[in-house]
Amino acid sequence: MVYKPGHKVQDHSTYFYILLSENRNMAVISMKSLFEAGVHYGHKTERWHPKMKEYIYGSKGGIYILDLRKSLASLKEVYNQVSSLTANGGRILFVGTKFQARDIMAEYALASGNHYVNLRWLGGMLTNFQTVKASIAKLKKYDELRGPEGNYPGVLKKEASRFEKERKKLEAVLGGIADMRKNPVAVFIVDLRRESIALNEAKKLGIPVIAVVDSNCDPRGVDFVIPGNDDSAHAIELYAQVVAAASIEGRKTYEATAGKVEQSEGRGSKAAHADEAEEVDEDTDEPEEGEIAEVTEE
Repeated sequence: MVYKPGHKVQDHSTYFYILLSENRNMAVISMKSLFEAGVHYGHKTERWHPKMKEYIYGSKGGIYILDLRKSLASLKEVYNQVSSLTANGGRILFVGTKFQARDIMAEYALASGNHYVNLRWLGGMLTNFQTVKASIAKLKKYDELRGPEGNYPGVLKKEASRFEKERKKLEAVLGGIADMRKNPVAVFIVDLRRESIALNEAKKLGIPVIAVVDSNCDPRGVDFVIPGNDDSAHAIELYAQVVAAASIEGRKTYEATAGKVEQSEGRGSKAAHADEAEEVDEDTDEPEEGEIAEVTEE
């Protein structure tokens, strides 16, 4: 749903806007959009976690129904928090390795200039990143050997085939964090049960965790809980869109602030150069005619 001039909704607690990157229209995240994406569907009533009780609205047909009012409020809070975190130039790490989430997480992470892990979380990806960096360096070495046309110029065919197999394996696992130089400002997780190692590593390093938490998950340890369906591709795309849009907005704030700082420093530098030039002019005043005569006579 796209916001149009003149569109009015009286109750602001039932919707909020996110800025789209391409056409700068305002997309509306509302109770209706959450309902249509199937965010409210939980798991069967026999598969639930007691800590999720406060987020459950009720049950129907043996399936728990999550409270969309709390889901919407949580998404709005996540949007504001991500925008604030990325306004300092930081990046978000998208983590979703289940089949439904893989392509979605990679797409929105790349579109918003963030990092992602969408195939398999390697133990120590955050807590032992120095070791992971060695594998990333190996991946970049294969990329260089591969060449711009991908035909490994100057390498024997058998060796090239072996290098390409190894490169594809590394690319699948590490491609989304190949440009990560420092810890992300937050980790966004889909399917908390599946990505428990990522959660634990983020908590050890004090990195804020944003997570989609279904009715069968334990929300403890998550800084920003998004109660919602973590199996529906439509729902996962909605969550990813919110986080990506917030990240883009924060990045724009950072770039605007950085631009002002550079302009201010530039003006300060110009003023300093101007003062130095005036001092030089004062020190090199030309002597009067009498002074020149006295020097000549001596």
